[in-house]
Amino acid sequence: MGIVLLILVIAGIYFSYSLKMKSELKIMTPVESQQIVENIFSVQDTFVNMYLIKDGDKYIAIDAGNNADNVLYELKKLQISPENVIGVFLTHTDGDHVAAIKCFKNAQVYLSKKENQLLNGETSRFLIFGNKIATKEYLLIEDQQIFKIGDVTVKGILTPGHTTGSMCYLVNDKYLFTGDLLSLKAGKIAQFNKFFNMDTKTSTESMKLITNIPTAEYIFTAHYGYTPDYKKAVKDWK
Repeated sequence: MGIVLLILVIAGIYFSYSLKMKSELKIMTPVESQQIVENIFSVQDTFVNMYLIKDGDKYIAIDAGNNADNVLYELKKLQISPENVIGVFLTHTDGDHVAAIKCFKNAQVYLSKKENQLLNGETSRFLIFGNKIATKEYLLIEDQQIFKIGDVTVKGILTPGHTTGSMCYLVNDKYLFTGDLLSLKAGKIAQFNKFFNMDTKTSTESMKLITNIPTAEYIFTAHYGYTPDYKKAVKDWK
């Protein structure tokens, strides 16, 4: 009887969690796959966006989507070969941001050093479960570290809270990719869904770190689209 009750409790928790997750996903507003501006492309994978920065005939990806087949389908529509992706910068390692890593066989994968604890078993993401990505070959990034890949400059900005090592990326000094740090509402930054955060208080504090970047012009989120007006987006955030 005790085992039956335990199974029922677990089933109830799982059912409640699934319902809540579905309701949270419904309010997300990713943008369709398209060229957004200059050499920046969005790739829509159901409820999440990954992004590509074009440099000649090569691309650098910010995140890697929720479903590899969906990503490949969208890339084909954009006439972008996954073989031409030479770098993948992960904002964090949740499953909806890493699925297509295995498709980018020529890419170096980068992620925040603080995020590695979710991969090596040091810290759990949910109950006793950590995160996984489809490679053991990845480069760990320190806060404020800068990479130059071709003509593209990528700066990592550590913004923990959603996960232990969530990181934003400032590309070419003006394109800010925020992953799941925040949402956009009426063109203004707002908190991300608390339901998915490991530590919303820390995440909220981290938002201050990206509100004073003089050269930034755009903000690209993973689930709430983008804005071409950085100054307006961050103006009222305290």
